[in-house]
Amino acid sequence: MTFTPGTFWFEAWAAREALLVGLGVTLASSMLSIVMATVCGIAVGVALSYGWWWLSGLARLYVDVMRGIPLLVLILFTYYGLALFGINVPAFWAGVVALGAFATAHVAENFRGAVQSVPAGQMEAAKAIGLTFRQRLAYVILPQAFRRILPPWVNTALEIVKGTTLLSIIGVIELLLAAQQQMARNYMIVDFYLLTLALYLVINFALAQLGGMLERRFSYLRY
Repeated sequence: MTFTPGTFWFEAWAAREALLVGLGVTLASSMLSIVMATVCGIAVGVALSYGWWWLSGLARLYVDVMRGIPLLVLILFTYYGLALFGINVPAFWAGVVALGAFATAHVAENFRGAVQSVPAGQMEAAKAIGLTFRQRLAYVILPQAFRRILPPWVNTALEIVKGTTLLSIIGVIELLLAAQQQMARNYMIVDFYLLTLALYLVINFALAQLGGMLERRFSYLRY
């Protein structure tokens, strides 16, 4: 390893601040979008499964529309389209909202499937011992549904991280765009793409490990 001028390690060290800032933007946008998608997705999933007919219909419409719109189009609409109605959203937050809204539909559909996979006898048994609907949902259905939704949730989280690369189209300097800006300066295209790839692999590996840990945590829930 040498840090003489013109070598990859020298250029990587020189670009460290820009790359770290881009990495921070990627992590922040990913985590905020994942939290938004998880919370809103569970709410929409509950509406799909147990909501009144009109609430369930609205939730179904939202899920179908969001799953049918390309993510890039949704990002562009959130940033440029809302501005036509006088709603000016900063590029970073427009990206977070677009990613979160897109992933919410997938989390909701996965959650609906997980809830409906819990045997009906579980709900009936909980009802028989006098639990209210909220108690049945909180203590019986949701813990078992969480165990089933974790694998697809991890996949959605990984897709969100990869989806942050599209935020550069609205000017958000995330990890990939930060690396590309450095490539324009030093022309080390292959080297910096490999470095960027390695950083994305580290992020996604950490998320996958977190999902595995949560899955083991909930593995004691059997029926």
